[in-house]
Amino acid sequence: ETGWDQMRRAASLSKSNSASQQTPNWTEIISSPLKRCCKFADRTALAVNCLTTIDSQWQEIDYGDWDGMLVSEWRKVAAEQFKAFRKDLSALAPPNGEDYLSFKTRVLGAWRKIAAKPDGSHLLIVTHGGVLRVILPTVLGMPLNRSFPLHIPFACFSRVHLEVIEGKTDASLIFHNACEYAKVNDQE
Repeated sequence: ETGWDQMRRAASLSKSNSASQQTPNWTEIISSPLKRCCKFADRTALAVNCLTTIDSQWQEIDYGDWDGMLVSEWRKVAAEQFKAFRKDLSALAPPNGEDYLSFKTRVLGAWRKIAAKPDGSHLLIVTHGGVLRVILPTVLGMPLNRSFPLHIPFACFSRVHLEVIEGKTDASLIFHNACEYAKVNDQE
């Protein structure tokens, strides 16, 4: 239940999964189709009374044969590729999985879709660490291969503000990793 508690606190939900005074007033929750994300998105949508949309573009990279392996095991099995990946993200191509360039293209397509939503939309995107390693450098204007210094723990909660200025969408990082600092009224 630790993961559920982390996600609940990040979204400012009470222990009973109801909205608190600090819970943002989301207009839509968009979620990866993977089970944990979907369950959390559905619980949160019930708490804040909004629509949930499942979008496979927000899914984590498909690790193929490496899926389910511990990182320490993956580093042994694919040591050379892991070293190359740390220097150049495009080097990631898990056997029977998704190569990094296809993953990046997919995630940036999802990003463009939400950037095209009408002003006033207040969205919660329930996704994965690998996806954040594409989105956050994009927002910050930094090369994607510099995403490793970004601390992206489980239940990481970041806020990005999108604004259309003279026909161009401008993105600003408001905060990152607020889950470690989120405060919620945990009284039932």
